[in-house]
Amino acid sequence: MKKVAVIPAFVLAALCTFTGCKKEEVEKVIAPLVSDGQTTESTEEAQEEKDPLIPEIDTSVELQAGSRVAVVSKSTSGEFWGLVKKGMEQAIADVNEAYGFKKEDQVTMTFEGASDEKDVESQVNTIDAVIAENPDVLCVSASDMDSLQAQLEAAKENGIPVVAFDSGVTDSKMVRAFRGTDNTRVGEIAAYRLATAIGKMGKVAVFSAQEKTQSIQERVSGFTNYITNYPDIEVVEIVYQDQVDDMTAAMQEVLDKYPQLDGVFCDNADIADLYLDMKKDETKDSIVMVGVDATAKQQEAIWNSKEVGVVSQQPYAMGYQTIWTALLTTAPKKSVEIKRNVRIDPAWIDSSNIDDPTYSSYLYAN
Repeated sequence: MKKVAVIPAFVLAALCTFTGCKKEEVEKVIAPLVSDGQTTESTEEAQEEKDPLIPEIDTSVELQAGSRVAVVSKSTSGEFWGLVKKGMEQAIADVNEAYGFKKEDQVTMTFEGASDEKDVESQVNTIDAVIAENPDVLCVSASDMDSLQAQLEAAKENGIPVVAFDSGVTDSKMVRAFRGTDNTRVGEIAAYRLATAIGKMGKVAVFSAQEKTQSIQERVSGFTNYITNYPDIEVVEIVYQDQVDDMTAAMQEVLDKYPQLDGVFCDNADIADLYLDMKKDETKDSIVMVGVDATAKQQEAIWNSKEVGVVSQQPYAMGYQTIWTALLTTAPKKSVEIKRNVRIDPAWIDSSNIDDPTYSSYLYAN
């Protein structure tokens, strides 16, 4: 069996996502994952599914030469999605090189999506058009986990396997595999870090992206469930972007309604950027902010003490894993085992480790 290793050194270094945390801190963050109604057997299974961030390319697997992978992303704009695409493109290039695919035998991919994650209608229309072109594999990050049932059924009828990434769908039986972040843990880490930063007491708010996205639901539930470990902390408001006309105005309304607000959790990069761009009076400077995804703006906010830290993902690895998994579906049935769910651990980034090379792959721009 020939395997071609393509694991960048910075990715290997990032495997220890909690480096620098005290032992008791790690245990406290991880504990809910094994105690919240989860059996020992299911916990062990989940641990077994933690693949290396960048998978090895096994050229003994009979991939279908000339395969066309169609990717329909939740969005095509922003630093996060740019890195997802970059990881996907690298996976395509590595497979072609490792297998020696030339000209018409090369595997290819297309990357499409709306410019706005909230534009569910555009995503549905794009997937309809993609399915009509009959690709060999469809990769989807769903903006609305309930909106794609007809498209998934059409893909199944046409023999097109579907790989979900970043955000899944309600009917998970319709997809062959999922590759993304452990978003429940994102919420838990955010809750722990925010609670610690405000002295484990006070009032906090959650400013959230669209409620109908699976990744966001998991982050919010992870946060709200974990914050109950601190009885002196009250979550006063949860505001979803797709439930208000103007998210900036809605966030300002919360700040005005709760003048003694101690902390906020912004659960994706777009919301965090909106919050950082808000004009706030000096009385709001003491509000502790925790975000998600180490964008350039959030890195600057950490350095300027406007944000205590972020829980950041590995979009490049997510993209790479998604394409390799998609190509595995083109191999003869039963000739290869495809793990159904692989979730990548996030990392906490703050002023203490933002310059540490160990975490460089979690920073979206330098």
